Amino acid sequence: MAPQRNGSTGVSNFLLNCFARSPSWQLWLSLPLSLLFLLAMGANAILLITIRLEESLHEPMYYLLSLLSLLDMVLCLTVIPKVLVIFWFNLRSISFFACFLQIYIMNCFLAMESCTFMIMAYDRYVAICHPLRYPSIITDKFVTKAAIFILARNALVTMSVPILSARLHYCGRNIIENCICANMSVSRLSCDDVTINRLLQFAGGWTLLGSDLILIFFSYTLIMRAVPKLKAEGAVAKALSTCSSHFILILFFSTILLVFVLTHVAKKKVSPDVPVLLNVLHHVIPAALNPIVYGVRTQEIKQGIQRLLKKGW
Repeated sequence: MAPQRNGSTGVSNFLLNCFARSPSWQLWLSLPLSLLFLLAMGANAILLITIRLEESLHEPMYYLLSLLSLLDMVLCLTVIPKVLVIFWFNLRSISFFACFLQIYIMNCFLAMESCTFMIMAYDRYVAICHPLRYPSIITDKFVTKAAIFILARNALVTMSVPILSARLHYCGRNIIENCICANMSVSRLSCDDVTINRLLQFAGGWTLLGSDLILIFFSYTLIMRAVPKLKAEGAVAKALSTCSSHFILILFFSTILLVFVLTHVAKKKVSPDVPVLLNVLHHVIPAALNPIVYGVRTQEIKQGIQRLLKKGW
């Protein structure tokens, strides 16, 4: 298909060349990807409804979890429906504006998730290391300020990435070798030098995600030092239980991201479709598993869901 052109950029739409080297992947990936998408949307919706309707869950920790669920749902809706439409109907075209909007949402909301994990780690640090001060520090007002910080920091910092890429001159090529509008997959189609784009993507990503991971690691280091000193009966078990759920979510988020980065570093040794697959899965697997982990491992949420189901029946 020939590129569609406009006066300013050279192209008005892009074509997502999703698994062109391995077309059989589309067939066997469509079903599990659909199930993961439905699971992610359904599980997060149930979690949000439970926290909203159960007064016992109207606490800062669960408000932060609600924010995480909302971010997961937006990321899923931004990426997975378009991928499934490509799989099922071969509708590979995406408009110039929609492509850069997708870049912005993916960069912004992934950074928001990372920042939310950092705030949740701080919440657990205060709860375990300073339990007597917890009600005065982690308040509804604190959650509101944290949500504003998460939104403002990441919305503003990540805005430069799609703006700079959109201002490049796309003089003809419009086939993106990816299932989604990943920033560098799009930028390399331009006729301009994209060195600044690469540096900005690298610096922005590692500044935001790297600083969050360092603070998370620091918080859990302090928590692990404090846990053995807890003297109340059952305090150690309860502390480890609440922290383990949060830690599992961080592992889901960071492990897939780490594997994705490593495959890009070793791209000559792996199929080019592997990083593409990992990029897609990173937007759905954590979203599908996060609410399940908290629903199974957190007694208050489990009981809240059971009460709602009984009311429904």
